[in-house]
Amino acid sequence: MSKKPSKLRLILRFMPGALPWFLVTIAFSALVMFCDMVMPQIVSVTVDSVLGGLPFALPASVLALLGGENALRGPQSGLLLMAAAVAATAIVAALARYVSRVAGTRGSERYVQSMRDALFSHIQKLPFAWHTKNRTGDIIQRCTSDVDQVRGFVTGQLVEMVRILFQVGFSMAAMFAMNAALTMVALGFVPVIFGYSCFFSWRIQKKFQAADEEEGTLSTIAQENLTGVRVVRAFGRERFERDKFERQNETYTMAWVNLGGTLSWFWTLSDFIPILLSMVLVALGSVSAVRGEISAGQFIAFLSYAAMMAWPLRQLGRMVSEMSKAGVSIDRLNHILSAPAEQDRPGAVAAPLKGGIAFEHIRFGYSPEKEILHDVSFTIPAGSTFAILGGTGSGKSTLMHLLNRLYELPEGGGRITIDGIDIAGMKAAALRDQIGMVLQEPFLFSRTIGENIALSLQQPDEKALRAAAADASLEETIAEFPLGFSTVVGERGVTLSGGQRQRAAIARALIKDCPVLVFDDSLSAVDTKTDARIRAALARHRGKATLILISHRVTTLMAADQILVLDGGRVAELGSHEELLARGGIYRSVWDLQMQGGEREHE
Repeated sequence: MSKKPSKLRLILRFMPGALPWFLVTIAFSALVMFCDMVMPQIVSVTVDSVLGGLPFALPASVLALLGGENALRGPQSGLLLMAAAVAATAIVAALARYVSRVAGTRGSERYVQSMRDALFSHIQKLPFAWHTKNRTGDIIQRCTSDVDQVRGFVTGQLVEMVRILFQVGFSMAAMFAMNAALTMVALGFVPVIFGYSCFFSWRIQKKFQAADEEEGTLSTIAQENLTGVRVVRAFGRERFERDKFERQNETYTMAWVNLGGTLSWFWTLSDFIPILLSMVLVALGSVSAVRGEISAGQFIAFLSYAAMMAWPLRQLGRMVSEMSKAGVSIDRLNHILSAPAEQDRPGAVAAPLKGGIAFEHIRFGYSPEKEILHDVSFTIPAGSTFAILGGTGSGKSTLMHLLNRLYELPEGGGRITIDGIDIAGMKAAALRDQIGMVLQEPFLFSRTIGENIALSLQQPDEKALRAAAADASLEETIAEFPLGFSTVVGERGVTLSGGQRQRAAIARALIKDCPVLVFDDSLSAVDTKTDARIRAALARHRGKATLILISHRVTTLMAADQILVLDGGRVAELGSHEELLARGGIYRSVWDLQMQGGEREHE
């Protein structure tokens, strides 16, 4: 497992495309902040100088811009000028706020777009073994809710934090210039805010992680129910599935209620402390104003700056809670982005294959504790038809997963070669492009039948499409649909029967014209007559491609050049149909049992 990048590194990773917009956001936010800082000064000058008669504490350039002291001394003209200054400042602030929000929105969307693209791209590169260990619903939840959580923090809280630091700094400077003693009182509240924020941050992070994981479990239950809707209906499991969902929903709800209780305490304190700060400053500031240590206008401006400082500190406390939640989401996204991608060995080749396959002393298990294949060895000549028969769990499909490098052989687990080349030294993409696989439970995309069959083609080929459909005994079925090859099969091919889905998958494999074709129990859902027609079509591929047939149905395998019988992950028998019948072993027993079932009459 590769080392996980730091949280900061992950945040910065997706920043380049959005950074210009965020800089614009910060710049115009700074302009808004400047306007907010000017407002109390206007009020202070109005109270102390325009109405109170005190000297104007304004730069000469500003006085000249406002028409000079004489214009400001008149109560009517002075108030009008101050009102105009307030209006102008408010207009500038409003325009700056608009630009800031527009730029922030664009930066936000660019940021999250980069993150989603990177996540999806990396997921495509992860090995099959990683996907088998991670639940689909949880992966989806990480790529949606967790991405939005990080987006909200980066584009909202992080940009806001920069603005707050500037605002607190300028507010403090202005307050010190007016009254240092009162400012020191205000600063005394800062450690208190940071102290309780750090305490609650730890608690919030743990509870948010628990809630996030429960949401992933809930998403998985919903996803499995929707994809397995046929099974749910067929077995009348609606009530069971509903109860299962409601139990998990209750657990998920209570996790958020528990988190909400902690956040309520946190937010209550973060609201109370700034209010307490204002109360203390009003009390002490009133005494200072009575003593003449601070003018009335300055006192009003000081309270305004104190409120400007208190509000960011209050928001800073809330940001700590958001940072805690974002930290959990970043860790969950790191789980995906730090997972090692599937990589070819240095010097890997992409040679064209003829199809001569050799399994040499294969030992493999999905976990170190349980080995499935035990010293399995056999060879398949190029252009021949090879069949594999075995009971459930004997390792038939595992062999094909290893051939396609969906799983890698462990050290000392033997080797698999094609045309004498160790597949571990081949480029995985080139290897898989030359092996056509049809699984027992084929997956069809929510597209048209034609698009599903021609999935591997760069350009649609009507002639090849019809030829593949004919070989898969699917042409007549397609002709029955009003839209023919343009018929949309629905999600996971739900509008087709099991046999139709299998035949569509067979056509998808045949149209690639691969040197190696693997049929992993892919005729189990078709009737014996259709089975025979498809096998006749496959027979025409003899010499053109190496065919590997896996099936429980002996009649599907009997015409193969060689038949391998697996028993408990070991090679029990190997030979032609006639040779295995003559031996009277496992193959003969299965043959006799199935022939008694009446399969012979369908041949």
